[in-house]
Amino acid sequence: MTEHAPPPAIRILAVDDHPLLRDGIASVIEGHPDMQLVAEAANGREAVEACLLHRPDITLMDIQMPVLNGIDATLAIRAAWPEARVVVLTTYKGDVQATRALQAGACGVLLKEMIRKGVIEAVRAAHAGRPAGGPETAAAGALPLSAREVDVLREVARGGHNREIGTRLGISEDTVKAHMKSIMSRLEAKDRTHAVTIALQRGIIEL
Repeated sequence: MTEHAPPPAIRILAVDDHPLLRDGIASVIEGHPDMQLVAEAANGREAVEACLLHRPDITLMDIQMPVLNGIDATLAIRAAWPEARVVVLTTYKGDVQATRALQAGACGVLLKEMIRKGVIEAVRAAHAGRPAGGPETAAAGALPLSAREVDVLREVARGGHNREIGTRLGISEDTVKAHMKSIMSRLEAKDRTHAVTIALQRGIIEL
């Protein structure tokens, strides 16, 4: 009786500008014989080159990287190779940039803090054509702030004081203060400057 050969290993490309995170992905994958890390990249441009050279089954793609970010890299990869499957890695739940990555063609989102526990299932899900990343993918579009709070924070980022912001937005100074209190609570920010920094990092506002 002839034994069936095992299916080929799932070929993976790991993309992140931090070597320690790539090492962490590699160490997890090593323990699974049905997976193989075929290449690594430290920025989006390298990711595009490596993806088109190695044609991995799954690319694990960080969003925030130098040279070329993960969203633009995903767009470039999918434009050149529509069958490519990309799972984006993000630091924050509800990251607006993760939503943009999904719109760019990524098939899932995985929180970096969940890599050791979740990367294997995410890879297998993506390889099987299912949404990868579980709740993170579903929550990616959940904006942490209301539209008005985004307006207020955008004005804060431009250097406006509460009274000036209220005048520009047609609301009272007390309402601006109430919005800022809510913003700092939702973003877990220490102060106004910290709130702006977090919002910029997460793609909630742009300058």
